[in-house]
Amino acid sequence: MTFSGLNFLGIVVAFIFSFASGGIWFGPKTFYPVWMKARGIASGQLTANQNKPAIMFGGTAFGLLVQILTLGLMVNSFQQGHPNFGILDGAGVGFALGVGISMFSSLSHRLFSGDSFKVWIIETANDGLNLTIAGAIIAFFN
Repeated sequence: MTFSGLNFLGIVVAFIFSFASGGIWFGPKTFYPVWMKARGIASGQLTANQNKPAIMFGGTAFGLLVQILTLGLMVNSFQQGHPNFGILDGAGVGFALGVGISMFSSLSHRLFSGDSFKVWIIETANDGLNLTIAGAIIAFFN
C-alpha cells in the first residue's frame, strides 16, 4: 500500500461526511435516546465521569481519521492494480471493511461486557454505512 496517488481531498470529504453522519446518527432526535435506554441509562444523560467531550469527540475524530486513511490506502492500492476500479468497487471495499471488520470485531466485546445486541447494532451500523459511502467517495476522488 502506498500514499502515492492518494487524493487527500477525497479523504477529507469522506472524513467530514462520516463525522457529520455520526453526529446525525447519534443525535437527540435519532438513535441517541434509544441507544442510552438500551444501555440502561434511563435519564439519557451521561454521568460527569462519562461526559468528557474533548476525549469523546477527539477520540472519535482520531479513530475515524485512522479508519478513513486505511480505507483510502486500500481503495488507492486496488485502483492502481485495476484501472476499471470504480465507485461501486470502492463502496464494496468500504462495506467489507465496515461490516466485516469494524462491526463484527466489536460484537464479542459488546456481548461480553453485558451490552445488548441492540446496543451493538446502533453503535456499529453507522460504521458500516459510513465506511461503505466513504469508500465510494474516495474511489470517486481518486
